[in-house]
Amino acid sequence: MSEIKILHLGVEEYSTVFEKMKKLQEKRIEDKITDTLIFVIHPEIVTLGPKAVRDEVVIEDYQIFETDRGGGATWHGPGQLVVYPIIKWEGEFQSVRGVISLLEDWAMSAFDVCGIESYKDKAMQGVWVDGHKICSIGLSFFKWVSRHGMSINVNTPGSRVERVSGCGMEEGTHTCLHKLGYCFDKEGNKIDVKRIEDALFETCQKILGRVPSYYMSEDMRT
Repeated sequence: MSEIKILHLGVEEYSTVFEKMKKLQEKRIEDKITDTLIFVIHPEIVTLGPKAVRDEVVIEDYQIFETDRGGGATWHGPGQLVVYPIIKWEGEFQSVRGVISLLEDWAMSAFDVCGIESYKDKAMQGVWVDGHKICSIGLSFFKWVSRHGMSINVNTPGSRVERVSGCGMEEGTHTCLHKLGYCFDKEGNKIDVKRIEDALFETCQKILGRVPSYYMSEDMRT
């Protein structure tokens, strides 16, 4: 089974990570690095995919960044874990829908570890809990190496994520786990970004078929 490296960036501006993703994608295409997962939290920003730009979606009172992933408008900010898979997909997974479905399964497995029941909606990609969208997914591919990824709303502030009408959905469709009452896992541990991250790490091998390990600083010099 192949290895996948996890790169923790902590809190990092979207624009900085956007450029880093492109460089890592190029290196993965050239096999200079192995498959990589970026775990990051962005300062508050709303990213607009090409569809949102074409539809002239208006987002007020938020900083905006026009990006090149699939999907519409997506909020990023504190209390949200963002995961970017820089992965070379092969065989049956050379399918956009197949990769999205696999990432949905991964998020759902992590929620299950925490005792949270979640599900997919056939009409809209992502993962849902109690009628609300908790996980959004938007990707970009080049030579079947993915860039961009998924965001999971854990304990987002105020009503910031709820006020964004993303992907043609009404305000309030997106929310976070804490606002739905999921503040502790089934062992009584607090559900925060770190807990969801740990659950993704725990289920990575089973769902993605790759053994996770962490980058050492020297690994990133290539």
